[in-house]
Amino acid sequence: MIRLQARPLDTLEDAFDLLQTAIGVEFGTLPPYLYALFSIPPGKNPAAGARIRSVMLQEMVHMCLACNILNALGGSPTLTPPTYPGPLPGDIGPHGTPLDIHLLPLSRDAMKQAMNIEEPEKVPDFPILKASLAAGPQAMTIGQFYTMLDAYLATLPPEAWHVDRNQITDNQFFAGQIFAVNNYADAHLAITQIISEGEGAPDDPLDFQNDIAHFYRFGEVFYDRVLTKAPGTEKGYTWGPEPLGVDWDAVFPAISDPGEHDFSNDPPAAQAAQAACDDAYALMVDELQRAVSGEPARMGNAAQAMFDLRMAMLVAFRTPLADPTKVSGPSFLYNPTTEGALL
Repeated sequence: MIRLQARPLDTLEDAFDLLQTAIGVEFGTLPPYLYALFSIPPGKNPAAGARIRSVMLQEMVHMCLACNILNALGGSPTLTPPTYPGPLPGDIGPHGTPLDIHLLPLSRDAMKQAMNIEEPEKVPDFPILKASLAAGPQAMTIGQFYTMLDAYLATLPPEAWHVDRNQITDNQFFAGQIFAVNNYADAHLAITQIISEGEGAPDDPLDFQNDIAHFYRFGEVFYDRVLTKAPGTEKGYTWGPEPLGVDWDAVFPAISDPGEHDFSNDPPAAQAAQAACDDAYALMVDELQRAVSGEPARMGNAAQAMFDLRMAMLVAFRTPLADPTKVSGPSFLYNPTTEGALL
């Protein structure tokens, strides 16, 4: 696994490696965000759920844009399902330490993990919870990672770009958000969007659309305070005083890291729920792989698999384990499907 801060970009192959890592990072955030989101029972914690859902959807867009850039340069994106718990690709993590990612139900730990994933280079020291935001020396953040990639792509000649090669557009998925990458200007726009939506602008929590960036959306849930613009204050924003309204107890009693759980001793219904989650997840991964490998119409199949996964997760979170006080969400264990797998 590469150490991002130690790998310069000198060749197109280096850019391929970095883009593949970017795809892995974007894809790797989806299961932990989904686990936290669907651990919330319907009708509970609507504000927290809306923030997590909005970030999760944008991460899917970011993954598709990174695939578009790699395809435009002549590369071949590969979707490699991570193992949880485990590190994000590229050893990305705060404070010089690679970040191991866990599958956690909605909790302060889950939101702190999400903030660590999305942490910008400089974390504004907004009032109210200043001690919790004290920052030490940073490893390379996702924003720095994309900035380094953008600087290299700017040096490539026009003939390095392959027009209309295996592009995913908003005709297939997320109307108005995914676009084809055919040249550096397109790639720069995509990278700017990814950085802005994830971290916000320097010293500003708003992205290019004046929406709250990912780090701060998770922060609102973590601190249970609405991020509030405070003109005339030193930092310009405060956490609160309005509470977001998080009820940490209004969560399914899900275990953490179900991939490490032995389901052989659990009731048949719990085992069946896990199998249904695994099947839907594998089909989603395989259909996404085919979509970014030159079959864009497969995005419709991937969207259907995402719906099936959602329904399977809702069942899993309601199905008791051998300990009747506990349930399990999806393990996100990948077994290739017979027809869909390309790998």
